[in-house]
Amino acid sequence: MILASGLVVRRGGRRILDLPDLAIAPGRVTGILGANGAGKSTLLRVLSGELRPEAGRAFLDGVPVLDWPADALARRRAVLPQSGGLGFPLRVAEVVALGRLPHAGRASRAEDRAALAAAMQEADVAHLAQRFFASLSGGEQQRVQLARVLAQLHGPPPERTALFLDEPTAGLDLAQQHAVLRAAERRARAGGLVVVVLHDLALAARYCERVLLLHAGRRLAEGPPAEALSEAAVGEAYGLAVRRIATPCVPAGLFLPAEESAAPGR
Repeated sequence: MILASGLVVRRGGRRILDLPDLAIAPGRVTGILGANGAGKSTLLRVLSGELRPEAGRAFLDGVPVLDWPADALARRRAVLPQSGGLGFPLRVAEVVALGRLPHAGRASRAEDRAALAAAMQEADVAHLAQRFFASLSGGEQQRVQLARVLAQLHGPPPERTALFLDEPTAGLDLAQQHAVLRAAERRARAGGLVVVVLHDLALAARYCERVLLLHAGRRLAEGPPAEALSEAAVGEAYGLAVRRIATPCVPAGLFLPAEESAAPGR
């Protein structure tokens, strides 16, 4: 369980995050949505313990996340950042193996091998194991980094782990976008806590059971996608008049600019 209260972050004298309270439960995928600069990545970094807020605190299982010993926290939560570039000539298998560093001296070699094999299979990068990371496409690199964080969380029961994904579908083709989010969904269904920052509202509506819509660092709407993603809320969040188009594939509907949804033949 993640709880937060009184979170405030300022940058350049401007308040970029102002969130009085937040509760995120395990067992479901929680999405953080909003326009560029809305505070999504900032919130993710605060909740995961990568950024100290100016005010307020975030708690993981009742303990302030910043009070967790670094090694213990690394075994309980993993973060996939937006950009996962490396400055070293490592092969894919070596990059994924970096996720096992928090388990050094605690896991056997057999456990590490099993973790790496399972993570690379889950992220669909096993066939790239001996390729150099730098030679991969941006989408392939993103999947390798996903395998790394999955390997990091391998071992503890899923219900005792937290996975934070910051725009994990960026640079991925259509099939891989769904593959990554299905992996996140499976982890949540196994009892894990999963928080994902997304830009695609349709993907959020398909895979997130609960969403937090931010605008200028503040909560604009929160709840199940079908309730939180109203035309008014989405329009205000993105500064664009929209129309929600009902579709059986996406219960929350698809959003189009108002003038496009009203155009002849659409």
